Amino acid sequence: MPTTDDYGQGISIAALTDPPDAAKLAKDLGNAIAPRTNMRFASSSERSAILTAPVEGMVAWLRDVDLLTVYDGSTWVVIGSGNKAWTTVSLASGFTQNGNSNGNLQYRIVNLFGEDTLMLRGAVNITYSGSPKVIPNGGFVTNTPLVTAARPSSLRSLTGACSTTDSDVLSVKLDIGTDGRIQIVGTTTSTANPKIQPPWVSFNGTFCSL
Repeated sequence: MPTTDDYGQGISIAALTDPPDAAKLAKDLGNAIAPRTNMRFASSSERSAILTAPVEGMVAWLRDVDLLTVYDGSTWVVIGSGNKAWTTVSLASGFTQNGNSNGNLQYRIVNLFGEDTLMLRGAVNITYSGSPKVIPNGGFVTNTPLVTAARPSSLRSLTGACSTTDSDVLSVKLDIGTDGRIQIVGTTTSTANPKIQPPWVSFNGTFCSL
């Protein structure tokens, strides 16, 4: 009569008194061990088609979206992950990369606790122009919009640190629009009081839900 493994995982182990059947032995071990490993599927659809009765604690990797999921007893949830490549933002005229030596303005999409999230890093330099001088392009930093997958479902307003040179404040508002455009909000004209015309604005440490 089969016994179970020594780790309490319910894996059936054939006993010496069982009838010899190498094929059944191998299949029983494989079927018992596979659900307890990190299973891999092409997509969530394939996972659902194969795992019609998932058990709490099962783990599965989805190759199409590069996400690790676990079954919590009622649904499949994403285990936080973030090994996505950074993409450099194409800047509009009047803005240049590597503000205050903070690196280029870049973004990436990661999944934090089951939710797709947009992460930003880097900083931009700003060249004000006109008379009186104002921020270029109405504050819209992006030359081309972010890809569709990186656009939030509603406007996201964040806070970005800025230089105190030519600025009476230490931060400005950063808007991430549903159209994929990034805007620096809150600067003033060069003759305004208070004057808010920082030569650089940082996006380091900013992120928002999509």
